[in-house]
Amino acid sequence: MSRNTGEMLVYETPADVARALADLFIDRARRAIDMRDAFSVSLAGGTTPKAAYQLLAQAGDALDWGKVQIFFGDERCVPPEHEQSNYKMAHDAFLAAVGIPDSNVYRMRGEDEPRSAARRYRDVLLGALGDHPRLDLVMLGMGPDGHTASLFPGSDPLAENDDLVRAVYSQSQAQWRITLTPQVLCAARTIVFAVEGTGKAATLAAVREGPFEPERYPSQIVSPENGELLWLVDKAAAGV
Repeated sequence: MSRNTGEMLVYETPADVARALADLFIDRARRAIDMRDAFSVSLAGGTTPKAAYQLLAQAGDALDWGKVQIFFGDERCVPPEHEQSNYKMAHDAFLAAVGIPDSNVYRMRGEDEPRSAARRYRDVLLGALGDHPRLDLVMLGMGPDGHTASLFPGSDPLAENDDLVRAVYSQSQAQWRITLTPQVLCAARTIVFAVEGTGKAATLAAVREGPFEPERYPSQIVSPENGELLWLVDKAAAGV
């Protein structure tokens, strides 16, 4: 199978990766607003995205925040005020600071029954972005096991792909989650992975350079046909 493994950009430190991620967000937002008068982005959880969000909180009038639409790549099945909630992390780190209208923030309802929440978020995507949802930017992380969003090793990441959003039970974390499927992720105009740390170096190499084994390394399934794929990584993760 031919796949787009994208371009890898290597930075000195995790802080440098976070800065590059924030800069990319602003750049792609400006492009989208100039071209389509709106910018749609799917946020990721994790340490490096959080640091990028905290930088965005200081961006002030760098963007017309009223034209930014916020979606989420995945969510733990917890209430929005829970400390494990990706929504809460993003809200506290930057959404509350930049004045994005509440009506432009499309959170996954982690407090609802998981399958119902997944169906509801599918309807949200279709209502906001049309019959073939195409996000301007998808932000992703990658776990040491090769998972991304809530697509975990041991099952086909393309399961329920046509549903756009699905409920997933993580055996390793004994927790239900909601996740966008590869159909949505791979349709984005730009996809960016932020990866840092020596603990992810071997997996990163396997995902980008090894054989195509998406049930083992779900991150490999993120291979856009008509979009840009970038990997922002620190030297430790790059193994240099």
